[in-house]
Amino acid sequence: MLKARRSELLLILSALMFASNGIAAKLLLDGHITAWRLAQVRAISACTILALYLWRKAPTTLRIKRSDIVPLVSYGVLGIATVQALYFLAISRMHVSIALLIEFTAPVWIVVYLRVVKRKHVPNQMWAALILALSGLALIAQIWDGLTLDGIGVIAGFGASFALAYYFLGGEALSEHRDSQSITMWGFFFAGVTWCLVLPVWNFPFQVFTTSIPLEGALEGNSAQGWVLILYVVLIGTILPYLCVMAGLKNLKASTTSAFGLLEPIFVGIVAWFWLGESWTVIQLLGGVVVIAGIYMADQARNKTT
Repeated sequence: MLKARRSELLLILSALMFASNGIAAKLLLDGHITAWRLAQVRAISACTILALYLWRKAPTTLRIKRSDIVPLVSYGVLGIATVQALYFLAISRMHVSIALLIEFTAPVWIVVYLRVVKRKHVPNQMWAALILALSGLALIAQIWDGLTLDGIGVIAGFGASFALAYYFLGGEALSEHRDSQSITMWGFFFAGVTWCLVLPVWNFPFQVFTTSIPLEGALEGNSAQGWVLILYVVLIGTILPYLCVMAGLKNLKASTTSAFGLLEPIFVGIVAWFWLGESWTVIQLLGGVVVIAGIYMADQARNKTT
């Protein structure tokens, strides 16, 4: 059973790792480094580590065919760098829960693209599953609490959702003839190039690597140097979950894979509960159940999408 559900398990694991990454990122962003600089060092470091690994283990996979150049550049610039940039802009302009909910409409746009552009049949069960999952996410985010909409923030949020949809669709197309490791490496390479053009490397706050950063929650009273937290963000919060997503795309469709991403807010709450002692309300717990039910429906409907 585990082998048959390998792709689903990898996607669940990726959502969990993305969620746990929030703790380390939160500590770093608390006055030690800006969000965009963290995205920059994240992309460059992930690319470097993967490139060295592939150079030693499978150097032939580093080659790029001429036909892959544009898809890989688009994947890195739109699917990775743009998602982060627009999401950061959205949360700087309005309530985080609203920005999160807007970004996670990506599965809806994927299904719309498949139906309208690709003219594929999308079963009603898939539509119902996405509506159910997004409704559950709205309950978790409690969007009625502190609801503040900002025009630029809303535009940025939907821009992030479109870019995230492209990340899944572009990754699905690339995974048909490239391995997940080289796709991830080249994606972060072009994302890193983008960040370097926007933010010159020579102005990077290198002191963050040796800064002693106080820990919170279960490890309160202890501290870790910045490079340790950054390494966690790169390995556990970037390389491994991205590889899991790409591996999932090998056997699952983009619409189903993106639906599993809706687990991330649930895992964020669970991690915050264990690590920081933050509790959930009954409504949020109900929302978590609804999201899981929606994802299960989407997984069951994937084979009906033709």
